[in-house]
Amino acid sequence: MYRSKRRWIFRILFVLFACAVLLGLCNYFLSTYTVRQVYVEGNFHYTQEEVEKIIMKGPLGNNSLYLSLKYKKGSVKNVPFVDEMTVEILAPDTIKITVYEKALAGYIRFMDTNMYFDKDGYLVENSSIRTYGVPQITGLSFDHAVLGEPLPVEDEGIFEEILSITNLLNKYGLVADKIHFQKDGSAVLYFGEIKVALGHEKSKMEDKIMLLPEQEQSNRKGFLKELEGKRGTLQMETYDERGKYIFKPENF
Repeated sequence: MYRSKRRWIFRILFVLFACAVLLGLCNYFLSTYTVRQVYVEGNFHYTQEEVEKIIMKGPLGNNSLYLSLKYKKGSVKNVPFVDEMTVEILAPDTIKITVYEKALAGYIRFMDTNMYFDKDGYLVENSSIRTYGVPQITGLSFDHAVLGEPLPVEDEGIFEEILSITNLLNKYGLVADKIHFQKDGSAVLYFGEIKVALGHEKSKMEDKIMLLPEQEQSNRKGFLKELEGKRGTLQMETYDERGKYIFKPENF
């Protein structure tokens, strides 16, 4: 009888001790790993506050250990323009959120919305908001557009050309409002009121585009700076090794 009673007392004490340890661990886990500092990198479409709101939600949304485990593989769903986000613990109370956005080559206007496509021509996002740095592509011929499917154009090689042009624009720090492809396949860049007709010479495309921006090393203004405030077309269809091209003005 006495031994049975003592055994029950030991069991109760053990359970109370285990509960106390568990509560202590929980308190340590919650207090030590509470996020107080957040660093965000790789975000372009979203502000830091918006990224934090996406990642740090739910009952344990402010716990660094939980977040690092939850987003270890970068899985986020239904976040436009984003492939994945990862969370790294820099200190128990400090995390770094890295945003990996979808690579966008351009967008088309279809059914009163902007439909963005990647380098292979797949439509990856649609939005009413214009994304800075991603040019509108016009002059393409298609009869429908479905999100998640390639844009059904006659010449699929056009996407390689679009990517080549956008890569060159990025290389030289240029942001075109629009890239228009004419019926003969030649490309025209739009920078505000200035149009730049590039023609068909793909092998000379970089030689032409590199003349557009200002170059500090050579102390050269660049065509776009020289033409600032004007309206018209810079005719660069045929490559000129001297870098001399005709500007055809238009009346406002």
